[in-house]
Amino acid sequence: MSAALEVSALRVGYDRADVLVDVDVAASAGEITCILGSNGSGKTTLVRSILGLTPPRSGRVVFDGTDITGLPTHRVIAHGIACIPEGRKVFPKLTTEENLRLGAYRETDEAAIAKRVDDVYRIFPRLRERVAQLAGTMSGGEQAMLSIGRGLMAAPRMLLIDEPSLGLSPRFVAQNFDVIRRVNEAGVTVLLVEQNAHQTLAIAHRGYVLSQGRVVAEGSAAQLRDNEEVRRAYFG
Repeated sequence: MSAALEVSALRVGYDRADVLVDVDVAASAGEITCILGSNGSGKTTLVRSILGLTPPRSGRVVFDGTDITGLPTHRVIAHGIACIPEGRKVFPKLTTEENLRLGAYRETDEAAIAKRVDDVYRIFPRLRERVAQLAGTMSGGEQAMLSIGRGLMAAPRMLLIDEPSLGLSPRFVAQNFDVIRRVNEAGVTVLLVEQNAHQTLAIAHRGYVLSQGRVVAEGSAAQLRDNEEVRRAYFG
């Protein structure tokens, strides 16, 4: 299967310090590829580099054959990448539907927008029940659903999901990972950045482990589960 996203020899830093060093990552079209790593491993910097928020010092980011290295974020998104940010980042004083519609800001066809909203409500029936509720008054799990739904409103070819389990109860974590799996089965390529190795490797096809800004392990989900270093770090 061809790679939807290719990150090659990426070196990224702040001031004099390198945070990522010669990172190579590929996410194949139609698959869930995970990036595992503890706090400080460089996961967020990798996300920011792909999105053009922190341009790399060297290396390349290619999406569907187009070099998007260092492009402004709005142009990266225009190529078909949507990001579900860490911590959800909903607009608290807007309603559920207003938040969703912001995800389709590049779409001008009202019928297409309405269909996407309806599709999101089919995936997340709870959001339909909260259609006029202010996002800031919703539970953490509901905000997580809203954040994923807003990302889907852009009709992306790839979803970049950053720490979807952060701050959620185990029930909502399991629910969100099930939604991510179903979204992928519907044809959306997923790059999943997480610390929760148990849930992530249960749905991912393949993945990478970052440590101190370098890739220290890679392979299929089964290979990573069987990797002794990964087992010690994440499974005890």
